[in-house]
Amino acid sequence: MLTTEEIIKKVRELEIKSKKITTSLFTGEYHSAFKGKGMSFREVREYYAGDDVRFIDWNVSARFGHPYSKVFEEERELTVMLLIDTSASNLFGTVARQKKDLVIELAAILTFSAISNNDKVGVIFFSSKVDKYIAPKKGRQHALYIVRQLLTMDAQNKGTNLDDAVKFFSRSMKQRSIAFILSDFLTEGYDDDLKVIGNKHDVVGIRVYDKMDMQLPDAGLLQLEHAEDGKTKWVDSSNVMVRYNYQQHFLQQSERCKTYFRKAGSELLHVRTDDDYVKILQQFFLKRS
Repeated sequence: MLTTEEIIKKVRELEIKSKKITTSLFTGEYHSAFKGKGMSFREVREYYAGDDVRFIDWNVSARFGHPYSKVFEEERELTVMLLIDTSASNLFGTVARQKKDLVIELAAILTFSAISNNDKVGVIFFSSKVDKYIAPKKGRQHALYIVRQLLTMDAQNKGTNLDDAVKFFSRSMKQRSIAFILSDFLTEGYDDDLKVIGNKHDVVGIRVYDKMDMQLPDAGLLQLEHAEDGKTKWVDSSNVMVRYNYQQHFLQQSERCKTYFRKAGSELLHVRTDDDYVKILQQFFLKRS
């Protein structure tokens, strides 16, 4: 458990790191990767050759005796919601960092990217149920509050119920928004509700995983404990077929997750605990823009 002093220090570190990444790498890329709500009227000015004749304001033009055009601008304000998995399986990690640490850093960067673009950010923390809801707001103080919650939020329960979190999001967000789902997705049965939100919102899944989630080391007899149900079993990791079946199980989970997101018309990123996640995010933003 972090002390208050450690939390304050960590929040500051994450703010500095996130702002540095946001400023140096994501300037313009986050902005252009996500569309605003549409176009809003800004002003009327004199018509110039080449202006779209559909936007001539005939009332103003008649009043002044020569043509005037309506000028529109993109209505930029967006609402970003982070759906963050806090279940016990995220406490696992064998290289670089735990999955939870990776989720915290990714969420902090997405939060500061949104805030720097004057967008609103909110969070839904979930495990086997929705643990906490932070309503979307703007501003640095709100971002810092989110980061503090990221650092101190522990699951009320060990399991994962993504479907409940998706339903909660659907009920809470009436206007179109961007939803980032950060999880290891060690669950299923959320596909129907993912389709529902995918039809209305811009949904992006970020699947975090560890090297050992995918591949068992050749280390002899191992006792493995399931992080979410607490069940243990012995496996002989020296057995080639045991290691093969373990990897196949991971690949099947990955494929199922990809299928769910594809059918929902949504995007899915895969980020390993030892990956350069900044590069992955940057490539994603560039691809979208």
